Amino acid sequence: GGEALYADLGHFGAKPIRYAWFFCVLPALLLNYFGQGALILTQPGMESNPFYLLAPSWMLYPLVGLSTMATVIASQALISGAFSITMQAIQLGYLPRMEIRHTSSEERGQIYMPTVNAVLMLACVGLVLGFKSSSNLSAAYGIAVTLTMVITTLLFYFAARRLWNWSRLKAGMLCGGFLAVECLFFAANTEKIPHGGWFPLVAALVIFVVMTTWKRGRQLLGERLSASLLPFEVFMQGIQNSRATRVRGTAVFMSGNPNGTPLALLHNLMHNKVLHERILLLTMVTVEEPHVPTAERMTVEKLTDGFWRVTVRIGFMEKPAVPQILEACAAHGLPVKLEETTFFLSRETIISTKLPGMAQWRERLFAFLSRNAQSATTFFGLPANRVVELGMQVEM
Repeated sequence: GGEALYADLGHFGAKPIRYAWFFCVLPALLLNYFGQGALILTQPGMESNPFYLLAPSWMLYPLVGLSTMATVIASQALISGAFSITMQAIQLGYLPRMEIRHTSSEERGQIYMPTVNAVLMLACVGLVLGFKSSSNLSAAYGIAVTLTMVITTLLFYFAARRLWNWSRLKAGMLCGGFLAVECLFFAANTEKIPHGGWFPLVAALVIFVVMTTWKRGRQLLGERLSASLLPFEVFMQGIQNSRATRVRGTAVFMSGNPNGTPLALLHNLMHNKVLHERILLLTMVTVEEPHVPTAERMTVEKLTDGFWRVTVRIGFMEKPAVPQILEACAAHGLPVKLEETTFFLSRETIISTKLPGMAQWRERLFAFLSRNAQSATTFFGLPANRVVELGMQVEM
């Protein structure tokens, strides 16, 4: 119940969730569990299904209806939570880009992700077909819930230490008390692992491998690209000496490294032999905060020869929409007209090799994820008819 409520934080905010938990959900859960416990203690034969046997027989169908409604509400909340967590993982670089649809212009947390929704649907259908009954599924549920409780307590410890500056003793005593109970719960459920409890462990392992492979792969890709990266000062010296042809308009080059020269800029100059009158080097920096205040979001630096460097800090719960970012540049003395702007992007094709870094099967997995990631054009909200992509092959 607490996890389902937490998943709706992005929709309703913290205060309604606290009120709902302390004044409604928590008392109801305590009364329900105490009632079931009392029933089993007084009538041991009722342990087969204490929830439904707690009420008179004529209440069976109303309770089934209530349970169905509760299941739909809880599942919807957890689906929304899966959308939110996935978007944050994408922003932090742990998952490839996916389509994110914002369903509200007022609430940032209201999003819909078709890919995640389809994966959840297939997983649910597979679970029903595989386990066939709720009693068989209970083993997997027990392992998943108890391990979730342990992980939540560990995360709370680090949050208390890093965000709220709690001492090790204070955070350790509180979390140690929770862990003592939760570890007992998990130990009691370990005997269920051969009978279906293995499924959440395997699912978690698959997700962990995908996330760590993508994160490590992006790091290796950055290292391979940085080896051929030209320092921007050297590039500017070459521009001044070569007197490259300048054409009208504005060009925007996405740059992951604020100190280097974007590869798309180098390739464009190498193949097309021209530069635009005004060139923006745009760097997106995702910070480990959900939202960045407007005053701290953007820095605009005017360089020489028509070059500008724009650095944007975005929170991991925010969507990096480039058109809105360029509109905000006007307040910094850099007006940009989208109809006169061309966006240059680089697209890397990953080739698996025996170079040190990752196992080859992980390199192939990273290449597969990279090929199927959402295009940068769609992810950053760029006008498709104003985008030029320049490709290159990278050996991992």
